Amino acid sequence: MKTIYILLFLISSTICVAQSNENQDKEAILTVMKLQEEAWNKHNLVGFMQGNWKSESLKFYGGNGLTLGWENTLSNYKKGYPTKAETGTLKFVINDISKIEGESYWVIGEYHLTRDVGNANGVFIIIFKKIKGEWKIIADMSC
Repeated sequence: MKTIYILLFLISSTICVAQSNENQDKEAILTVMKLQEEAWNKHNLVGFMQGNWKSESLKFYGGNGLTLGWENTLSNYKKGYPTKAETGTLKFVINDISKIEGESYWVIGEYHLTRDVGNANGVFIIIFKKIKGEWKIIADMSC
């Protein structure tokens, strides 16, 4: 009987640690997205891009199709949002963060841009991966 209690204790301890780690991961991902909002709202597109994997393998899929690479994605943002009037104020609404496997999560949500040139709203699914100890977006599909 003692063995069963020890076994149940070990199992419940392992589950608690795993849940705690997932909660920490989710909080860290939310922090990245909060920093992105703050940078965007200052029309700091380079700062906004710091949440993305600085790699030619970064993938962004939007209304203009697939863009590969950090520099190309930044270039598209600069073309599409050349002034503060276009960037406006960004607010993310997070509807789900789920672990995919290992150190990867998806984030499903909405974006809302409040702007003098006309508001813009849409949805996204973003894939985060922990790279060199930091949570980075490796793929983003927004429309």
